[in-house]
Amino acid sequence: MTWYTLLVLAVAVERLAELVVARRNAAWTRARDGVEHGRGHYPVMVVLHTGLLAGCLLEPLLAHRPFVPALGVPALALALLAQALRWWCVATLGPYWNTRVIVVPGVRLVGGGPYRFLRHPNYVAVVVEGVALPLVHSAWLTATVFTLANAVLLTVRVRCENAALTRAVPA
Repeated sequence: MTWYTLLVLAVAVERLAELVVARRNAAWTRARDGVEHGRGHYPVMVVLHTGLLAGCLLEPLLAHRPFVPALGVPALALALLAQALRWWCVATLGPYWNTRVIVVPGVRLVGGGPYRFLRHPNYVAVVVEGVALPLVHSAWLTATVFTLANAVLLTVRVRCENAALTRAVPA
């Protein structure tokens, strides 16, 4: 369990790094007349993602979930791939990447990196991580609850982001 705790803590540190990047990028985009959309769902997203990390730590302890190598090893690989995809998105979007929906009017959509293949690759990373990270240590209840709640949240988030981009980005 110690190595799994370290993994989850490493993901938590990664999340803090994301927030530092997001704050810097938010200042950059706002300085260019960036407009934030969907402020109402952002606190829900923070609570949900914090809950994911807490569940990853608590469920294996409280429910005595074992480490099952046949499940845990592939789940670990997927969790690491999700991290790589997330940071590919961050690198591709550069100062336009954010944990919030902030759009600079008149800027064209990014079409490189993972955005060549998917409209919302960062959300693919979130979905994969939300299933894989808990399953590294058999936390199937956390994976299920997060996935269902995240599906609702992502429905709201993607609609918000698509609407914001449609209004602000030239065709």
